[in-house]
Amino acid sequence: MPDTDRNIKQTTAWCPGCGNFPILRCLNKALDELNLKPHEVMLVSGIGQAAKLPHYTKGHTFNGLHGRSLPNATGIRLANNTMPLINITGDGDCYGEGGNHFIHTIRRNPNIAHLVHNNQIYALTKGQASPTTAHGTVSKFQPGGNASEPLNPIALAVSLNASFVARGFAGDQGQLVGLIKAAITHKGYALIDILQPCVSFNKINTYQWYKERVYELEAGYDPTDRVEAFRRALEWGDRIPTGVFYKINRPILEDNFEVIKDTPLYKQTFSKQKAIDTINSLFEF
Repeated sequence: MPDTDRNIKQTTAWCPGCGNFPILRCLNKALDELNLKPHEVMLVSGIGQAAKLPHYTKGHTFNGLHGRSLPNATGIRLANNTMPLINITGDGDCYGEGGNHFIHTIRRNPNIAHLVHNNQIYALTKGQASPTTAHGTVSKFQPGGNASEPLNPIALAVSLNASFVARGFAGDQGQLVGLIKAAITHKGYALIDILQPCVSFNKINTYQWYKERVYELEAGYDPTDRVEAFRRALEWGDRIPTGVFYKINRPILEDNFEVIKDTPLYKQTFSKQKAIDTINSLFEF
């Protein structure tokens, strides 16, 4: 189906020019090119402007609490370990309120493609500093400048040995479509941190600001070299690399449980006690 046919016909809550629009287009195009129909995909999100994306496209959706999308996604994935699952969050939703879940999802390595819309600001609540806001950034909520150092999600994910770590840019849709396809088809937890301009509340990190700085990792770059991936993850400022920083094969969470090896959990029939025992076994990690 054409990617434009995936959109729900409703008015969005996003500002005109928001970087969420090209990310939505890229996700729809990636799903179209992978021949994944709406009933074959699960979209999970938390709270925030980015987390509204599943509301504007067609597919199975679950919208959870702020910062809690990853444990929801993990539970859904264990219940149906055959359906592709895409988790949608913003930088505040994931790296702030959901920071603890982000760390432990990397450890567990469930088969989830995770798109983080990183606009370096809390946009839904009108512009206070997020975990990725640059030190010293002045806003109406931080008139004296942001006092905290920004979190580096790429370096953090590489340091924790995440099985797929990438960065995209909403202004480079060609590259982003490819990254999303690679994340969906990767077996394991796949992070794409997407540089997403916020035209209303972040006047520093504009489309033009990024276009003057972003560059793709060179053709000879080795994404299996963890040390080099970490070194490149630290690069930020006049030059900002994009692409797949790190990619390895690791056992996925689902493979630890014999009960879902042959038949997805949702297709199985259980007595009440067996259901309780099975659910307990899945969450003993």
